[in-house]
Amino acid sequence: MINTNYNSGRSMVEMLGVLAIMGIITIAAAQMIRVAMRSVARNNMQDEVFEIVIGIRDKYGAYDDFSSIDSRTVFADIGQSAQGKYGVTVNPSNTKQFVVSLNNLNTNDCLYFISKPWADSAGYIQSGGKLSGATATPSNCGNTNGKNTVQIIYNDN
Repeated sequence: MINTNYNSGRSMVEMLGVLAIMGIITIAAAQMIRVAMRSVARNNMQDEVFEIVIGIRDKYGAYDDFSSIDSRTVFADIGQSAQGKYGVTVNPSNTKQFVVSLNNLNTNDCLYFISKPWADSAGYIQSGGKLSGATATPSNCGNTNGKNTVQIIYNDN
């Protein structure tokens, strides 16, 4: 007798193997998307800091110093929205400088921003490009609850 019963389907083991491979690919893709989104958010913050600096220099550059900056109204004065992410104050030790603060950063973002060269900042220029120009509070970005702050000091030019 001839056996004409052929099974053309896949076994359970083969299906589980395919599902496992698909799961690994999905997890890797999700991680890549997360990294890309973090990169975009960091680039947006950097661009917003540059816009704030340009706005302050345009608005207050005609004065001898930045002592007229009011941290409560400066963002409305320059047409920006702080959204609780940024702060601007006069440098208390030098009124010809102002400080832009990036607030409520997680540890990874804090470490990224203090290691990134802020080419137009006073600290970067004074160090001849050897330092990033940014400092953190706390200095090691150790607040794990997203309460780290990065400060960048800028001159009037």
